[in-house]
Amino acid sequence: MAKVVVFDHPLIQHKLSYIRDEKTGTKEFRELVDEVGMLMAYEVTRDLELADVEIQTPVTKMTAKRLAGKKVAVVPILRAGLGMTDGVLKMIPAARVGHIGLYRDPKTLQPVEYFAKLPQDIEERDFIVVDPMLATGGSAIEAINSLKKRGATKIRFMCLIAAPEGVKLLQEAHPDVDIYIAALDEMLNDHGYIVPGLGDAGDRLFGTK
Repeated sequence: MAKVVVFDHPLIQHKLSYIRDEKTGTKEFRELVDEVGMLMAYEVTRDLELADVEIQTPVTKMTAKRLAGKKVAVVPILRAGLGMTDGVLKMIPAARVGHIGLYRDPKTLQPVEYFAKLPQDIEERDFIVVDPMLATGGSAIEAINSLKKRGATKIRFMCLIAAPEGVKLLQEAHPDVDIYIAALDEMLNDHGYIVPGLGDAGDRLFGTK
């Protein structure tokens, strides 16, 4: 079973308290989500492979470390995942960005893919799928299904807030995908919202209702 990492870093928890606060406006909410995404990227990329390179410093030649092996791609689940993408890109500017769009079928309530645009060299890349919320788990599971059926083999999932129900279902569906969470909340309510949560991340990011 892949690992589940719940962050306890003081800076992340501090910023998350403002992200949750209903008094936080769209501009500040967007900036905070971006900042937490950047902070989380440190841990999410902890096990990326390094390779030795020979460089010349102003003083002497040396063997230094640079990222090696598979290249990185960030894949936000539309639309709320867009809010976390720039934060990751600030840490990994060379990463490619793919997009997966999902909507919920009104009859079955299951996620349906309506858009997917991904880097061509899928088999060679480490994928970081980002979405602020992991509630029922349906969207995350379907997005990862979409990546796998196109050839992705190394995938991580990163979110701000998760419900235990969503974590369990994602683990069962994709036991090879590590899950990184800024906060693990109590539960889902009858409407599928995470409690205490932060409301609708997409609406709060983009100022919509």
